[in-house]
Amino acid sequence: MFYTYILRSLSHPDQRYIGSTSDLKSRLIKHNSGEVPHTSKFKPWKIEAYFAFETNEKAIAFEAYLKTGSGHAFAKRHF
Repeated sequence: MFYTYILRSLSHPDQRYIGSTSDLKSRLIKHNSGEVPHTSKFKPWKIEAYFAFETNEKAIAFEAYLKTGSGHAFAKRHF
């Protein structure tokens, strides 16, 4: 399975991060250990929502959608 996920910073609750991965658990560990430069200054993170897909292409496409203006509005409204 491939996942698109939304993280919320515990130290800065107004900060969110959207990404995709095939290993959700290890990816969260990387975010919280500071291995991901974009998220290191807002750690720790928690998973707010995740979505499972059969293909990596679908997960990446949904991630791209969530990063658009309408995708941000959708995520804010529902998560």
